Amino acid sequence: MNPTPLAERMRPTRLEDLIGQEHLSSPSSFLYKAIKSGNVPSLILWGPPGVGKTTIANIIANEIKAPFYTLSAISSGVKDIREVIEKARFQQGVVLFIDEIHRFNKSQQDALLGAVEKGTIRLIGATTENPSFEVNSALLSRCQVFILNPLGKVELEAMMKQALEKDSDLKKIKVELQEIDALLRISGGDGRKLLNLLEIVIDGISEDPCVITDEKVMQIAQQKVALYDKSGEQHYDIISAFIKSIRGSDPNAAVYWLARMIEGGEDVKFIARRLVILASEDIGNANPNALLLATNCFEAVKIIGYPEARIILSQCVTYLASSPKSNASYLAINQAQALVAQTGNLSVPLHLRNAPTKLMKDLNYGKAYKYSHDFPGNFVEQEFLPDEIKNTKLYEPGENARENELRKYLSSKWKGKYGY
Repeated sequence: MNPTPLAERMRPTRLEDLIGQEHLSSPSSFLYKAIKSGNVPSLILWGPPGVGKTTIANIIANEIKAPFYTLSAISSGVKDIREVIEKARFQQGVVLFIDEIHRFNKSQQDALLGAVEKGTIRLIGATTENPSFEVNSALLSRCQVFILNPLGKVELEAMMKQALEKDSDLKKIKVELQEIDALLRISGGDGRKLLNLLEIVIDGISEDPCVITDEKVMQIAQQKVALYDKSGEQHYDIISAFIKSIRGSDPNAAVYWLARMIEGGEDVKFIARRLVILASEDIGNANPNALLLATNCFEAVKIIGYPEARIILSQCVTYLASSPKSNASYLAINQAQALVAQTGNLSVPLHLRNAPTKLMKDLNYGKAYKYSHDFPGNFVEQEFLPDEIKNTKLYEPGENARENELRKYLSSKWKGKYGY
């Protein structure tokens, strides 16, 4: 077997040869024009693993002929960043590619800020995580963000066909792709993983002609490939089972799927972030403490890290799974957003408007507003919605102890106005 992996051998050097991401590689796209002109700005490439982020960075390096440096956020620190910046002071148009930039902490990202702002370096960051969460706002504001789409079956099949037709090693063997479902399923949409798996399977079959079937792929994969991949299909299947177990109030199953993710090397922040979302979406006001615990869990695991973070995650998971459930808040915001989309920008009623100037006061801004604390029980009935949608009901408290208390309170204040 060639010591260079197939995915690396097949990596395109021109944007025209990139499979998938046509919104970035077409001649009319901003990125295509920027690369061809040599005026590439600092940018962030955001997308799933194996869809072309590193490839695009290499294409940029190949096409613009500028000094090109590469760092991995896994193994590099502030010292490495400063060394590149120092070299860039004596060169023109330096490009610095940082893979997995979301793994850099704030101080490491801050070390890049001045050089990017002054144009000493042009930064290309690759991330699988939403840069709005993982890249600090000052650095993000100085970069163009390009979103890469997941690869579909058509693109993945095209990648395999291209490899079999063009790779000098594979061309020596007659390969028949009789079945490809297992290849696609195990690779989980990751083009790099797919090509390397294809090569492992061909080498494992060791026949000419080499007939690839799902059964053969699974046999070889079980022996030579780690089937849990935090970027592949099983990643999404397991996180789905995990969330549904908590939503279904089964702490035993929830902690099992948690263990599966931990043993598979799942990012601790990814797990904790999903718990924060679930605490609001699926538990909500049925147990408001759930969101507090989940938020504290997220902050704690960022500080602690593995292996001890597993204990914090387990505490949070078992608590959330054992809590009463309500999606009333989730349904309410869905309905409210749908109403906004339907009715547009309705005017704020005059009595609710702010009146910081004399003209606004003369126009009766805020004039009829009733200050709740001036009335018994700190409540007075008045309309807070625009006239066009007045009396619209969006929030229906769930059927649980805490939200029944909320229903009772609202009913005591509003009587039958909202039907509580």
